[in-house]
Amino acid sequence: MARVAIVTGGTRGIGEAISVMLTGLGVTVAANYAGNTARAEEFTGRTGIRAFQWDVSDFDATQAGVAAVEAALGPVDIVVNNAGITRDGTLMKMSKASWNEVIDTNLGGCFTMAKAVFTGMKERGWGRIVNIGSVNGQAGQYGQVNYAAAKSGIHGFTKALAQEGARFGITVNAIAPGYIDTDMVAAVPGDVLAKIVQRIPVGRLGQANEIARGVAFLVAEDAGFVTGSTLSINGGQHMY
Repeated sequence: MARVAIVTGGTRGIGEAISVMLTGLGVTVAANYAGNTARAEEFTGRTGIRAFQWDVSDFDATQAGVAAVEAALGPVDIVVNNAGITRDGTLMKMSKASWNEVIDTNLGGCFTMAKAVFTGMKERGWGRIVNIGSVNGQAGQYGQVNYAAAKSGIHGFTKALAQEGARFGITVNAIAPGYIDTDMVAAVPGDVLAKIVQRIPVGRLGQANEIARGVAFLVAEDAGFVTGSTLSINGGQHMY
């Protein structure tokens, strides 16, 4: 029987690439999205992958959303916590709302999703959770104290939850992408983006499929000895 996966933020960008790749590997994928229904419908029409709407920062909505996925597709074996937003600004200019929104979605979403699936994974003795962090959570980034804090928190969350899940057959890992050619990066001013690319040793932006390949490795049936790890896919921009 095919494994069932939820990919949050799964209808566009990196999330879309992950949803499509896992589907190609025989996984039954539910692609979560927050609000862009037109994009989600276009995604489903093009890929055949079902899309489910809820806000991962909302605990009750996430519980209900995961329950809806399980009712439609079966128990969830794999979760890829990819949903993320930016509300950039220096600390002096950042509002409390901009701080809360990024922390609640990017980091809080990992918590709400894990809470919704962890018990079932434990009972079945198998699970894969992959959290999408960021190079900016490892190295920091000017004007992103909220985003960098949330993504850094994801890396710590991953290591702690991995220790809780290991004896139950649940692996928890993270991927820290560098700058990937997505709509989010496309919104960066051209002169700024050019300077960023100059700092990437391979000399280019990454592609969403390159992140999806990392996810495919971490959720594989035979990846059970990999847990608590962070896979950096950043073109050599940050090495540690």
